Amino acid sequence: MDLKKYIRSIPDYPKKGILFRDITTLIKDENAFKETVDQMGKLSNQIKFNKLAAIESRGFVFGSALSYNLSKSFILLRKKGKLPSEKFSQDFVLEYGKATIEVHKDSINKNDSVLIVDDLIATGGSAEAAAKLVEKSGGTVAGFLFVINLFDLNGVKRLQDKGYKVASLLDFPGH
Repeated sequence: MDLKKYIRSIPDYPKKGILFRDITTLIKDENAFKETVDQMGKLSNQIKFNKLAAIESRGFVFGSALSYNLSKSFILLRKKGKLPSEKFSQDFVLEYGKATIEVHKDSINKNDSVLIVDDLIATGGSAEAAAKLVEKSGGTVAGFLFVINLFDLNGVKRLQDKGYKVASLLDFPGH
């Protein structure tokens, strides 16, 4: 199945000059969504980990389905102010702004090996922030798994230069 044909491209969203890669057209098709999660499962089998974390919000779509299929604990990496208990926070820069993500302090234990999942990697800012949260929590990053890699924005290279394993299903130019 050619999953690329299920990704909608929207120019100048959320601001002029950005070509937004929309996964809603992929997840609304039950066969394409299932195929995506199945392919992510095959890629994740090459990585040893005991917990899966996903970045809010579109990462939750793929991360929760993958976590369920693999019978792994699921950790939420949320936007600032969304978690009710004690948490670690990490600021980062997006391609088109700034943000903060957080994780509950009791979500990840020392010696946990965590696979981080998101829908897309662009510049790698949110992914690197997610890795810092895992490490602040005492865990190690087993690797990253993305549906889409915007290859010309160098996010994968950024993570690989820091020694992280990175896998993705689809490659698109960022602009």
